[in-house]
Order: sequence, then C-alpha cells, then structure tokens
Amino acid sequence: MSSHKKEGLTIQFLPYAEIDGLNSTARIKKLLEIILKGKVIIIQGRLEAEEETRLIEDTLILVGKVKGFKGIELAVIAPNTRDRGIMSKFKHGIANALVGNTESLTVIGPASVIKEMRKDPKKLEVMMNRQ
Repeated sequence: MSSHKKEGLTIQFLPYAEIDGLNSTARIKKLLEIILKGKVIIIQGRLEAEEETRLIEDTLILVGKVKGFKGIELAVIAPNTRDRGIMSKFKHGIANALVGNTESLTVIGPASVIKEMRKDPKKLEVMMNRQ
C-alpha cells in the first residue's frame, strides 16, 4: 500500500444563502479559508464591488506570507440586462434587493490552480495549471 497522496482539483459550489447572512469581513474570511485550501469556489451570486476589492487586497497581503500562495483569479458571469424591458429590469432590481444578486455566478480560485480565466458575454473559459 502506497502512502503517496494524489492531488486533485476540488471545486466547491457555494449557494448565496450560505454567505448571505454574513457581514463583509466574515464573508471574505470564509472565502479565503476555502481558497487557501487550494479549492476553486463557484458562488451562486455576486459579491459587492467593495467586497471583491477587499478580497483582492487581502490576498495580496497573503502572497509571500503563506507558503505556495500566489494570489487569486476572480471572474463574474452575469446575465445581459441591457436587452430587458423597463418592467423586467424593475422586477429584477427588486428581487436583487430582497434576496441578493443570485442570477450571477462568481468563480474564485487560487492562482496556483487557475492559470487564466477568459470571459465573453456567453461563456467563461477557465484554464487550469497542470498539477
């Protein structure tokens, strides 16, 4: 029996409801704990712009302090709202205010795992580093 441990890619889906009740600091801490384990996170929804900025700032502080940590890659896929009518935009605005922006998907992962993310209006391509 071999004691050699095989490394694999772990993708963790995080429903928005799991982070909805957390304040910004706790939300970022929870995400960093997952990312520092080498996991890629797919969040149903989107962080606030200030939270995305703070997450990036916090990861930059960790680069060089945490062995093997090279930062993060982050991308958001959101539906195209430009083509919606005024009533549809209004309904979605109310829904987002009540339950958060759950129509979007956010992908966050350690830069050591994710080589590059390319986004266009219809898809997100995630290129992984070879492990």
